[in-house]
Amino acid sequence: MMGAMSSSTFSIRQIDRISAVTAQDWDACANPPGVSGGERFNPFITHAFLDALESTACVGGRTGWFPAHALVETAEGKLVACAPAYYKTHSMGEYVFDHSLAEAFARVGGEYYPKLLVATPFTPVTGRRLLVAADAPPGAGEALVLGLRALCEKASASSLHVNFFDEADRIRLEAAGFLQRKGQQFHFFNRGYTTFDDFLASLASRKRKALRKERADVAAQGLKIEWLVGPDLTEAHWDAFFAFYKDTGDRKWGRPYLTRAFFSKLGATLGERVLLVLASRDGKPVAGALNLIGDDALYGRNWGALEQIPGLHFELCYYQAIEFAISRGLSRVEAGAQGEHKLSRGYEPVPTFSAHEFADPRLARAAEDFFKREAQAVDSMIEDYAEHAPFRKDGGQPA
Repeated sequence: MMGAMSSSTFSIRQIDRISAVTAQDWDACANPPGVSGGERFNPFITHAFLDALESTACVGGRTGWFPAHALVETAEGKLVACAPAYYKTHSMGEYVFDHSLAEAFARVGGEYYPKLLVATPFTPVTGRRLLVAADAPPGAGEALVLGLRALCEKASASSLHVNFFDEADRIRLEAAGFLQRKGQQFHFFNRGYTTFDDFLASLASRKRKALRKERADVAAQGLKIEWLVGPDLTEAHWDAFFAFYKDTGDRKWGRPYLTRAFFSKLGATLGERVLLVLASRDGKPVAGALNLIGDDALYGRNWGALEQIPGLHFELCYYQAIEFAISRGLSRVEAGAQGEHKLSRGYEPVPTFSAHEFADPRLARAAEDFFKREAQAVDSMIEDYAEHAPFRKDGGQPA
């Protein structure tokens, strides 16, 4: 734990484990009660989720993710703002790709790592990142930004990054002079649907028929598909899902980020916020999709299967997520990063944002130019996607 750095009103300190602060104090900043406007509850910034990552060795140790959470406290020692932060020795598991900047900086003799990252590890989900309590004194958010900069400089980090933040953070970081970078994801929006058929009715005829056929083909496989939440989740379920997850990770990335113990911890501490969509054949689990449940959204996170069944990925990760969100009255589904194939299945393109600050002016200039050109390409891509959306042009209902 680093010592505090004081200002006239606040003190800023850094902790190397989330357990050094109480869950009550952290969560009062992360998900303050009575939020008006914006997202009400995001499970990925809770003390429980971050602690699950740390206590089960998903971060820390040799992972290249070193917890360095920033705290802003009043003179009386009350926590009024904080940020989930990590010193990074690589750029993996972030979903905002800066490898080209690291390589370019290395070519001119610079050292890109370590860098300081404000984010939820392995989680491309937009939400609050500069966490400010509802009753915080004026200036607490600005003090947090200054504190992050000071901690970055103290560690001789090359740069400070904030990934997947919400609109309030975007405004604050832009005012502070951070370079902003634009990305893109696909989200499903619940436009007042009460059933999955209501959603289907919003699609163009050809897309609606294709989606129904895709679901029918999966249904013909004789699988049992169930939703498991809270006490329904057992260690046997987690054993099965970890096998799915590890198989997917081994094939795609070479090393899964999350440990088996993480899933047990997640179920024990956030079980009512966890949805596991499980597919079984003759009582044996064959595939699953893990989601977390917010007050406003369902967040799809991990998936895997031991049988390669055409269309099963779309069924478990997208269609079942839509059905669950509609049944709970949730306003959207965020199905993770990338995936142009989501467009034809009713997921719409939306922009995402990250913010960046570089100590070396050469790197800052190169990044600024790259981000501007990239943003133009993203805007063009979103516009093109919107033109090819699967929804009915007349907005009406089919006969």
